[in-house]
Amino acid sequence: MLLHIPGLFARDEVLRIRQALEQADWADGRITAGHQSAKAKHNLQLPEGHPLALEIGAALLERLWANPLFMSAALPNKVFPPLLNCYTAGGSFDFHIDNAVRQAKGSVERVRTDLSSTLFFSDPEDYDGGELVIQDTFGTREVKLPAGDLLLYPATSLHKVRAVSRGARFASFFWTQSLVREDSQRALLFEMDGAIQQLSRDVPDHPSLIQLTGTYHNLLRRWVDV
Repeated sequence: MLLHIPGLFARDEVLRIRQALEQADWADGRITAGHQSAKAKHNLQLPEGHPLALEIGAALLERLWANPLFMSAALPNKVFPPLLNCYTAGGSFDFHIDNAVRQAKGSVERVRTDLSSTLFFSDPEDYDGGELVIQDTFGTREVKLPAGDLLLYPATSLHKVRAVSRGARFASFFWTQSLVREDSQRALLFEMDGAIQQLSRDVPDHPSLIQLTGTYHNLLRRWVDV
């Protein structure tokens, strides 16, 4: 399942964040890459624990946990602390699959990477190239979202970032361990939840709503992994 979640950050917030990112001291992006990924990764990244990364990450997590669309689609159990990267001057990241398990620097907690997320802090017209290319059972998609918008997709997907030939592409990326491990099961629950919410608005007194809601929670109970 590929999901576009719009407007996690407002325009004025995006501008302040981008100004701060433009003045930040960046490091080689390979500092958080696995052995194979490091061969394909050519970008810049704020080091884990960088004050600006922590500030932006905390604001992002606050918005995620309050976002009904993210909560319904991801069914989050744990979220890896968001990281910040920059692609410029030919920077790219060739095809790869994200590591199955991540452990934040200085933490004993591990996160199974069921879902990957990219939050864009640059608008599509700010840079050339830089498309997020994702291959999965749904085919191949190329994505460039407005600044402040997030893309949620399965971490099992083969994906890459095309080389940036003009401008700079600032973004945050992170992983989510879901309460439901399987993408197909999460997609079914997401569709059912959306249908229940729509029926609740259209026919709030319909007796089938109780049965449908019960079925949703019984499926969740069957598939939940904690």
